[in-house]
Amino acid sequence: MPKHLTSGLPRLSRTHKLSVAGVATAGAAALVFSIVPGTGADQGASQATAVENVKPVAFSAVDTAAKTQQATITQQANHSAAAGKAEAAAKKAAAEKAAKAKAAAAAKAKAEKARAAKAAASRSEVRTAIPAAAPKPAAKPAAKVYPDNLDGWIRESLDIMAKKGIPGSYEGIHRNIMRESSGNPMAINNWDINAINGTPSKGLLQVIQPTFNAYHVEGTSWNLYDPVANITAACNYAADRYGSMDNVNSAY
Repeated sequence: MPKHLTSGLPRLSRTHKLSVAGVATAGAAALVFSIVPGTGADQGASQATAVENVKPVAFSAVDTAAKTQQATITQQANHSAAAGKAEAAAKKAAAEKAAKAKAAAAAKAKAEKARAAKAAASRSEVRTAIPAAAPKPAAKPAAKVYPDNLDGWIRESLDIMAKKGIPGSYEGIHRNIMRESSGNPMAINNWDINAINGTPSKGLLQVIQPTFNAYHVEGTSWNLYDPVANITAACNYAADRYGSMDNVNSAY
């Protein structure tokens, strides 16, 4: 066997071993080479063939591992992207749901406010349409009741005189009545000058008819014998002539 072939055989064997070791290191399947003994030329050819076959197999295994790792990375990236998209979609859906709920609440509040305003306007229209009840007139004070006697006649006459601005007092009226008629409303004088002249003095304060007619006070009776009318007309006359019935102490 020529020396250059025998010396090259060990180098091919080492190359073959390194190739096999490289394949094992890359995680590829172990490759078993059977080298059939033969001539140096055959061994060289076999080794050359082995070298040619080893290199592509070794790089193919490394490439496969890299592709597998890249596929795993890509799968993980895709999974992470999908998870991110799902989370973003969930957040978007939640935000849209919250926005719809907020819009619905705002619409409901607006509708409630509109209904309340409409109800208030309706109540206002009803109040405007129905006029307020007219205030009841103040109750008239009960008419004052006077006893039907001398005391009552004098007091009623004094109240009328006060309204008409005619002066006089209870004592002055009472004193003159007792002197003129002793409190008899039907008293009549048929003997004095007035009687002689045909106009006798009559009533509580002995007033003649012309004087009664001239000094009659509105609101009292026109009957000369009426106690209140007689007293009031006589006091009106006395006020005109003497300033007040209180100033009369004798026939007047």
